[in-house]
Amino acid sequence: MKITEHISNAKGKTLFSFELLPPIKGQSIQGIYDAIDPLMEFNPPFIDVTSLREDYIYKEKENGLLEKVAYRKRPGTIAICAAIINKYKVDAVPHLICGGFTKEETENALIDLQFLGIDNVLVLRGDARRADSAFIPTPGGHCYATDLLQHVKNHNNGKFLHEDVEVAYKSDFCIGVAAYPEKHFESPNLKTDFRYLKQKVDMGADFIVTQMFFDNTKYKEFVNLCRENGINVPIIPGLKPITSSKQLVSLPKVFHIDIPEDLSEAVLACKSEKDVKEVGIEWMINQCKELVDFAAPVLHFYTMGNPEPTKRIARAVF
Repeated sequence: MKITEHISNAKGKTLFSFELLPPIKGQSIQGIYDAIDPLMEFNPPFIDVTSLREDYIYKEKENGLLEKVAYRKRPGTIAICAAIINKYKVDAVPHLICGGFTKEETENALIDLQFLGIDNVLVLRGDARRADSAFIPTPGGHCYATDLLQHVKNHNNGKFLHEDVEVAYKSDFCIGVAAYPEKHFESPNLKTDFRYLKQKVDMGADFIVTQMFFDNTKYKEFVNLCRENGINVPIIPGLKPITSSKQLVSLPKVFHIDIPEDLSEAVLACKSEKDVKEVGIEWMINQCKELVDFAAPVLHFYTMGNPEPTKRIARAVF
């Protein structure tokens, strides 16, 4: 079922969902099940599975020179989605990214997803590789999320990469895109960032998932801005509790978000990491209750492979 249908069928009730990282290659699927099982009591209608681009390592050759070798640390997004659907009978939402994939590889992924009966995709540009100072497109791949979105829309319309005419086979993917209530870090300002979001919705994006945030005012202002400018698709807030003091530095650095002063001061006043975790969970519980009152369609948690904090929050909210 499409995410938009799940939201419509809920008739205003806020739903619960979460996102998973594929396991590091060589690990078994059991790690995924261990991350999902504790959260199934909250009846998630869908579960997201991230996709990470390739990275590079350097291996020394016999002649002493270094060879640059591409590798993927966390493969298997499509396979994990298939396993989730088979075991839990809920919808899985794979992330499609530009980085690390050619257009042909994207096309093949769409064919596989359609074959598996997967109805939803989340379309993203993706991040830069760790060694790169900025995002570098893959040769033969898409440069921007709008390009990837257009590829999926073409697929929905029966237009394939190497077909001169439309074919009878058509997919029907419900397409999600990302948004940044505090703006994308590469945008010069929020207005410019919003313009690109509006472009994606005008192109046919069906729903929006936001970057994590800790100040509900920013989410509310962002939603109101969207509604005032004709963006009427569901806007799903992305959420993650602070669970360690190190995240006061790492989260703003990696995700380019602000930590409210009240939250950061409360964390800094903690005497132990256990206390920090309690502060982060309590803040998120209050944040989630306020979002439910604001009629957020879904509370979407970035679990990062650790379901326990999310479980505690969900029990207090749902």
